[in-house]
Amino acid sequence: MSTLEAGEVAHHLAASYATGFGEEGRAWIAGLPALAATMLERWDLERDGTARGGEASLVLPVLRPDGTPAVLRLQMPRQETTATLIGLRTWNGKGIVRLLDHDPMSSSMLLERLDGARTLASINDDDVAMSILAELHARLVAVPAPQGLRSLGDIASGMLDQVPQALMRLADAADRQALRSWASAVAELAGEPGDRMLHWDLHYDNVLAAQREPWIAIDPEPLVGDPGFDLWPALDSRWDDVVAKGDTLRIVRRRFDLLTDVLGLDRARATGWTLGRLLQNSLWDIDDGETRLDPSSVAIADSLLAR
Repeated sequence: MSTLEAGEVAHHLAASYATGFGEEGRAWIAGLPALAATMLERWDLERDGTARGGEASLVLPVLRPDGTPAVLRLQMPRQETTATLIGLRTWNGKGIVRLLDHDPMSSSMLLERLDGARTLASINDDDVAMSILAELHARLVAVPAPQGLRSLGDIASGMLDQVPQALMRLADAADRQALRSWASAVAELAGEPGDRMLHWDLHYDNVLAAQREPWIAIDPEPLVGDPGFDLWPALDSRWDDVVAKGDTLRIVRRRFDLLTDVLGLDRARATGWTLGRLLQNSLWDIDDGETRLDPSSVAIADSLLAR
């Protein structure tokens, strides 16, 4: 059984943990080889490929004792990781990657292996890709939300509390007016935050090809709320391609209409919650030191409001 070497931990994963969690994050990264060895031994797994790392986790392709391909996902225990486990157990493989086993202490997960080399972004026809994503999305939000997840109501309240200070950090008057507008949309909807279980990060690169089903979602960050709050990652998918086509307004509106049609959403309400998602992203950016709104957020807002 081959273990994980320290040099296999991707630099961007180590940097993400150092930036986000400081000394705790650096210590967790340093302990990754030992954690990997422990989980490989506990579940009697054999490594079967190169380690991959995102912003939040390290993934090892493995073989189970019966030869079944799987992946070992290692991430630091935190609220988001607990939510992922709750979501995966509740969805139970219906449209989403199947959880095979997990370790509550370390938050390590053993997941079914999908085709990591082929994402939904590989489909050139945007209408086809967006329709596939929308159908998956509809299946996921149809599952009643369990106990133990964060509520969009609480998140919305927290965002509104941050707006006054964030406004003072924006350098441009137009940006300040946009942020106020997005906050007003959230304030109007905050009393009815919704009760569905949301994926929260469903975009083209988080949908992989598979054998069990043609396409399966991965990497959920579940919370309870209105599906309208869950549309932004899809609208923002392959954004550089959207901009390059020079028809941003039409493409965003087309994507939005496809999503809301398939999910059966009220478009005015879905627009409001999408503005709420843009508000959330902007507040994060401002907290990280940005003084201007992201151009893609402004473009998406303009596309939905100028109808």
